[in-house]
Amino acid sequence: MALTLDLRTIFVTGALTCFIIGVTQLMTFVTGRFTRSPVWWGASSLCIGFGLLSAAFRDTLPDVITVEFANTAMLAGCLLLLFGIRAFGGRELNWFLFGLVLLATWTLLALFPGKEGFTTRVMVVATVMALCDASIVREAVRLAREEGLRSAWLLAALFAPTVLIYAGRIILAALDQIGTTLFPQDSGATGWLAASGVTFVILRGQALLLLAGERTNQMLASLAQHDPLTGAMNRSGLEQWLAQQRRRSQRVGPKASLLLVDIDHFKALNDSRGHAAGDEILRIFTSAVRGQLRSDDILARQGGDEFAIILPGVSVREAVRIADRIRNVFRDALAIVDDLPLPPTLSIGVAEVDLRGVSLEQLLAEADEALYRAKRLGRDRVQAQLKTAEA
Repeated sequence: MALTLDLRTIFVTGALTCFIIGVTQLMTFVTGRFTRSPVWWGASSLCIGFGLLSAAFRDTLPDVITVEFANTAMLAGCLLLLFGIRAFGGRELNWFLFGLVLLATWTLLALFPGKEGFTTRVMVVATVMALCDASIVREAVRLAREEGLRSAWLLAALFAPTVLIYAGRIILAALDQIGTTLFPQDSGATGWLAASGVTFVILRGQALLLLAGERTNQMLASLAQHDPLTGAMNRSGLEQWLAQQRRRSQRVGPKASLLLVDIDHFKALNDSRGHAAGDEILRIFTSAVRGQLRSDDILARQGGDEFAIILPGVSVREAVRIADRIRNVFRDALAIVDDLPLPPTLSIGVAEVDLRGVSLEQLLAEADEALYRAKRLGRDRVQAQLKTAEA
């Protein structure tokens, strides 16, 4: 005897599941740990839940509730989910298009009532949902690539199958193989697809929360590893970066150049102009430096007015030229600052370092001697610690 599934029960179960997920998503926002995205996702789940529950009363309540309202509510939920993911990724939201799609869908559903219009209604709803889910897959892939969010790949994998399912329903409806009622006596494969849909709803809800949690963890890790004033990496972040380089040094090459930078006359500036002026000089310095570095170069604040710059794969002689450029660009950037009694300059020590198996203190010691030599020779200069052969 074949096992059959009751579609009405599945719809009611799916609706209750959506309500629970929606409330859970809204509660995660109340914790204050996340952005507004869980509000979008929670509203989406509630809309889909109301749509499923209304559809479960098909042939019992008026069609305006079980057809027009039910399908429009589910489509609103899908669109809200798409909008929530776009907002999560900082993308622009088009509310006019949102309202236009819902109005057009309601109108089309009303124009094809009863069993005679069932096939057309299936095609309309499946087309909009397929496009919506395909857009969510695209947004998830973009998030995975641009932000490195692994849970975004999971989200894309959970939405991609439903795009194919909706496409299959469109084809069956176009071939007039979909039937004339939502709840046939023998649900067959349709019942199993509906049951699978409930499973997808549950997994998607969890994947969305994983997405928000992963980004929050990334943000917290970034805050813990960066100086809040300048945005440069702090000592803890630099140590973790070095640990990563040691693990993959065979691929990227262990050699690098280290620049140890000290802002001359910084203490005198702080004493005469106050800490606000000193903070502004630090921001000008980091901005000037970033304009001279590659994407894989590292700028780290060692504390106070001392910074370390690591240039992977750069020879010490090329690093000296880069250090001179930084010194000149910083001097030019200070032209916007008025009334500086003694304009700060840069003393920079340069050394070639090996990123394998050495502590941060050992790395800094390589360039420290060159930095203090620059200080002793009158500041505002670059000094290099050359190896014996290079010297």
